[in-house]
Amino acid sequence: MTLVADLHLHSPFSLSTSPAMTLENLFRWAQLKGITLIGTGDFIHPAWLAELRRKLVPAEAGLYRLKRCHRTAEAVPEACRKSVRFVLSGEVSCIYTRAGKTRRVHHLILARDLGAVRRIHRALSSIANLGSDGRPILKLDSRDLLQIVLDASDENILIPAHVWTPHYSLFGAFSAFDTVEACFGPLASEIVAVETGLSSDPPMNRRLSHLDRLTLVSNSDAHSPARLMREANLLNMELSYPALREALRADRKNKGFLGTIEYFPEEGKYHCDGHRACGIRTTPAETRKHNGRCPTCGKKIVVGVLHRLEALADRAAIDAPSFGKRTLHLVPLQEVLSEVLGVGVSSKRVQQAYLRVLSVLGDEFTVLTEAPLEAIEATQSPRLAEAIRRVRQGQLHISPGYDGVYGSVRIFDGPAE
Repeated sequence: MTLVADLHLHSPFSLSTSPAMTLENLFRWAQLKGITLIGTGDFIHPAWLAELRRKLVPAEAGLYRLKRCHRTAEAVPEACRKSVRFVLSGEVSCIYTRAGKTRRVHHLILARDLGAVRRIHRALSSIANLGSDGRPILKLDSRDLLQIVLDASDENILIPAHVWTPHYSLFGAFSAFDTVEACFGPLASEIVAVETGLSSDPPMNRRLSHLDRLTLVSNSDAHSPARLMREANLLNMELSYPALREALRADRKNKGFLGTIEYFPEEGKYHCDGHRACGIRTTPAETRKHNGRCPTCGKKIVVGVLHRLEALADRAAIDAPSFGKRTLHLVPLQEVLSEVLGVGVSSKRVQQAYLRVLSVLGDEFTVLTEAPLEAIEATQSPRLAEAIRRVRQGQLHISPGYDGVYGSVRIFDGPAE
């Protein structure tokens, strides 16, 4: 079966995360979005793990479903209702020193089952206070974390998270590993995938030939339910953890991994270089021209994803292979409706229109990618149909993000167009 999988997200126990990120709401919003396989997030946190144990029950091998008593089917339009499966997932932050340099690298962990999670907890509890944050900070080398994860189960998966984020990632300008091998050493072959993050997409990453052996995954890293599926994975697999593990392997003959759903990478908040305090956004060439300093105040410019990626790339963009994988750039439907209606994305009008469209046409993924424009027009308005046509064609006005400032995406030039 073909399905949407969003494997990286957070629970209410992570800092700056909405209290609405409950299992009940994840179950509901997965259906609204069109997600079949969703990560639990934060299985490292003891209180959240207790919640997982209380509310989830085993389904297919290595996957879990929400207990029926915790489901709220009436909150999901009938056209969106579907089975949802959970996979045990969590993110950790490793901060350590190697070769005289401080490394800050985030990792996504997928666990085979609750027994493997228990063994990971036992190993990490002596290193850090696992209850301090849903995404704990570990004074632990990435290589040692990977060994702990594999010792807990050789079916566990570790994926370096949002690998280009400047401050907290494998390739980020302030962490500065240049290859997966440099980070993980002899264990590098155990890494089968990396997460590209919001500020880059797979075609950009394919400019680095040393990533050819790896699957390039994308996930929402959501901190609130409406952010689910802003990035996700398209998989062709039966429902089971072993099937997921096989789909993530990078064998080019493998048909399990079809591609990814993406933000437009310019929309990510670290796509370009810049200095937020001065409102300065620069291209890599402009950054070099100013010797890495803000032309307004002289402070150091934050080097973004595009700059760092170009520094490591050994291919031109036109030479980057796709390996037959799909890259589907979308704008979340609520953001589309916000522009169409001329009101805030969290407004009552947008929420009402969102549910009205879904109740007629199906889940958000279907509306954004497959629903006939004539049906969208009949359900909501000609303007929404035209907006979705433009999103599908990539006919957008994008102002790139920089130094922690999200980029902006406009579908129309102005409200009267």
